[in-house]
Amino acid sequence: MFATYLIGLREGLEATLVVSILVAFLVKSDRKDKLKLVWIGVAAAVAISVLFGWLLSYTETTLLKDFKQQESFEAITSIAAVCFVTWMIFWMRRAARGIAGELRNKLEDALAVGSFAVGFMAFLAVVREGLETSLIFYAAVQGADLNGGPLVALLGGIATAILIGYLMFATAVRINLSVFFKWTGVLLILVAAGIFKYGVHSLQEAEFLPGIGNMAYDAASFLDPSTWYATLLAGMFNITPQPSVLEIVAWVLYLIPALVFFLWPARKPVKAEPAPA
Repeated sequence: MFATYLIGLREGLEATLVVSILVAFLVKSDRKDKLKLVWIGVAAAVAISVLFGWLLSYTETTLLKDFKQQESFEAITSIAAVCFVTWMIFWMRRAARGIAGELRNKLEDALAVGSFAVGFMAFLAVVREGLETSLIFYAAVQGADLNGGPLVALLGGIATAILIGYLMFATAVRINLSVFFKWTGVLLILVAAGIFKYGVHSLQEAEFLPGIGNMAYDAASFLDPSTWYATLLAGMFNITPQPSVLEIVAWVLYLIPALVFFLWPARKPVKAEPAPA
């Protein structure tokens, strides 16, 4: 549940920040009449994101009857989710500082084109986060006993993100977004490593990869699946008591480089020296 809460919080806050920047620009530029177009675009993006999430679940549970087909579908969605998570984390790390100015420039261009362009821009800004959220959520809960908990946690994360965005927009609340995105990025890399590990496991179950019975270790004696800490580790990072060697290799090969590149200090732009007189 914490993993899905984190997904909802991180993706929700990105979408909320985008919407709040658009709304603030329209309000300050005395173009409040265009706000309804922003909300129409946001509503359409949310609807399509929910539909996409339902389609993923419907495809696996209804359209795919064969076990190997289901495992293959889970593997594909898991690997795709890892790609989206990785791209999103590194994109936000690079673009966080200039996102406000970039959005304002795009909105000015949209206003010059016409009303439809304003709503379409808001739609594109939110639908990307929404589709990512649906895919990552679907991949993160593969093999879990849902009982509604992960979905509630996801919605709770989104609600928290909306509340933070509202407080930042309506009050003088200031949040160090660089620190926030840095540490949530680290946690999401750990979550993504677990999703990638599960994707490799699904490929082994579907017999596309060998070694399903070649265990890396057997920790069932002290990592009892019925205990709370085993459930937490499995739910957050997909740490299981009896993984295959290939699962562990995939987990390490993703986790270590991703963490190193993400935490590596970004180069500061070199200021040009003034020309001599």
